[in-house]
Amino acid sequence: MSKEKSKNKKKFGSGKYSVENYQNKIIIFLKKNGKKPLSSKELAAKCRSVKGNEKNYKTAVSELLQNGTICERRRGFVMCDILGFFKAEVLRLNRTFGFIKRCDNNEEIFIPGKFLCGAMPGDIVLARYIESRSGKPEGEVIDVLVPSASKLTGIIIEEEGTQYFLADTMSKTPVKIEENGIEYHAGDKVMAELCRMGKRHRDHKVKIVFRFGNSQNAVCCAESVLAVNGIEKEFSDEVKREAQKIAAAGVWEDDFKNRLDLRNQLIFTIDSAESKDLDDAVSIERIADGYILGVHIADVSHYVKGNSPLDREALNRGTSIYYADKVIPMLPKELSNGICSLNPDENRLTFSAIMNISAEGKLKDFTFKKSVIRSKVKGIYSEINSILAENANKEILEKYRELIPSIEIMNELADKLIANRQKRGAPNIETSESKLIINDEQLCVDVKPRTRGKSEMIIEEFMLLANESAARLAREKQIPFVYRIHETPSPEKIDDLKSGLRRLNVEIPVFSQVKPAHLAEILTNAKDKPFYPVVNMMTLRSMAKAKYHTEPVGHFGLALDDYAHFTSPIRRYPDLAIHRILSDVIDGADSQWLEKRYGGFAAKASEHSTAAEIRAMNIERDCEDCYKAEYMQQHVGNVFEGLISSVTEFGFYVELENTVEGLVHINSLPEGYYNYDGYFTLSDEYSGKSYSVGDRVTVICSRADVNSGNIDFDLKV
Repeated sequence: MSKEKSKNKKKFGSGKYSVENYQNKIIIFLKKNGKKPLSSKELAAKCRSVKGNEKNYKTAVSELLQNGTICERRRGFVMCDILGFFKAEVLRLNRTFGFIKRCDNNEEIFIPGKFLCGAMPGDIVLARYIESRSGKPEGEVIDVLVPSASKLTGIIIEEEGTQYFLADTMSKTPVKIEENGIEYHAGDKVMAELCRMGKRHRDHKVKIVFRFGNSQNAVCCAESVLAVNGIEKEFSDEVKREAQKIAAAGVWEDDFKNRLDLRNQLIFTIDSAESKDLDDAVSIERIADGYILGVHIADVSHYVKGNSPLDREALNRGTSIYYADKVIPMLPKELSNGICSLNPDENRLTFSAIMNISAEGKLKDFTFKKSVIRSKVKGIYSEINSILAENANKEILEKYRELIPSIEIMNELADKLIANRQKRGAPNIETSESKLIINDEQLCVDVKPRTRGKSEMIIEEFMLLANESAARLAREKQIPFVYRIHETPSPEKIDDLKSGLRRLNVEIPVFSQVKPAHLAEILTNAKDKPFYPVVNMMTLRSMAKAKYHTEPVGHFGLALDDYAHFTSPIRRYPDLAIHRILSDVIDGADSQWLEKRYGGFAAKASEHSTAAEIRAMNIERDCEDCYKAEYMQQHVGNVFEGLISSVTEFGFYVELENTVEGLVHINSLPEGYYNYDGYFTLSDEYSGKSYSVGDRVTVICSRADVNSGNIDFDLKV
């Protein structure tokens, strides 16, 4: 190596003068010094920071300060862990307190207002524990390490003739506004940026950068939820141009080369009436010893090439977002509703899972093929349900005339698949979903439980089988992949579940290591009891969260060793990712080549997809809460029947028959001294009156705030 090259390497961070090397030295010296600080000058001397390398030394110190490894006190630098300091994120604030979440273990910690050090929601802070009188963890913010770069959403309030900004995550903590030329009024939903940060919240100042509209309008509030989460409704010009070019090219005979031509088969989609992104179609054939089931999925990977602008955007979005009557698609409409959607009477490129199933409903073998189909009809769940219930009208019977024999065979097979899933021991945990009715003025005028009929179950079972087949193929070939995994519940969660079940005198099966069948047995034992909703809820909460992963851990909730998401590449990136991998598998690529090409990609796709799914679920929930509150504003003062869905130390939540949930605050209950048992009961020590999960109660809607999505009930006495 020449002297010039050696000199440049040293300058840009190699060897003993690299940032990493300086950081190692700093940690070693500070650990040796214990609680005694080292001044800036002393630390630099010990690390032998030399002229020409000050930049790397300063970068090393800055990074260690920013990531909470070291901190600077009055007399110098000290290791954070030696002083009991830890890194955390500020979650939410109000006038007198806030909450932070530790970055290492997600523990939530209460922070009294005087110890918040002016920190804002989203800030990464350095904190420590302080003595707690309540027995629950309390802390103090020492310093703000990384101020939140995200914007804040909230409302404009007016106090004594002066307008303030009240952030959604800073309940009851008004912040002064610096005029910015944007017109706004009290009650508006707005977005703000912090333009001056003081040591106390009352010293902060914000400028209003966008006005969404009335804070009691669900559309405006949902827009703010999307904005604060960084969701872009529109696609970039580059992405739109690529999508338009693909759509304009259309589907041609040349695209059918080396594809299985299934255009003459009885293949059709089954979805909701309002669905436009149709990414799965089905076909069935009865054979001598069973069934041939075809699940045909839009071949999105044919159009969305790896690392293209479309692909990068799809990875970034991770999933489509659905709320009320709105969709924020993962892919532009030219693809999602157009050339990729399996619309009837259109030639479409597909990726087919063709499965050979025994007469008992057991998967015997399967194959994956690139194919071309032409869907016969856009099947609608409600219409097919009426056929299966034998109460379909003439128009429906005529529409499905050619397909009715297939529908009957599908129903027969689905019954066997459901029975086999139950035999495997998969617990049948019930969840409720809402259907929001939106009128032409974009107001929520009704909320109903989303019904799930037999045709929905048929499609669910068929998709499960295709997903299982894709994962099994990947595991057997030992290729890089994106699996959908659901891990075994933790021992701590199972102990909590057992404790709760004992309080209800529910029979608990004996086991040392929990299996899906054990949870299924618990649910069966409680099925006909009045407290069944409590057991269902407790069992659900004991489960781990499903996620995407590169290892085939299996799916506990489905009692399957192999599982992935293969069937929705229009709206989920992991499905698109494994389509790309499986395309190369069926083209004959060997495992070594696949590992080199997709090893890093599968890991990245798994991590991004899990984060995107969590983000989308939170957004959908927050948006729909705003619409539900908008609907309930029309019913303030009305009386409703409901079930207590959960209990806390500050009251209990009641779910109405229409799935709307509201809080009965402890302060609104009859006078008494209420104790929370930590599980599912709030009881008055004096009167003996108790309120438990599953109890039926009568409530009055007393308040509905669209901005927060919060609904309050009072108990009718």
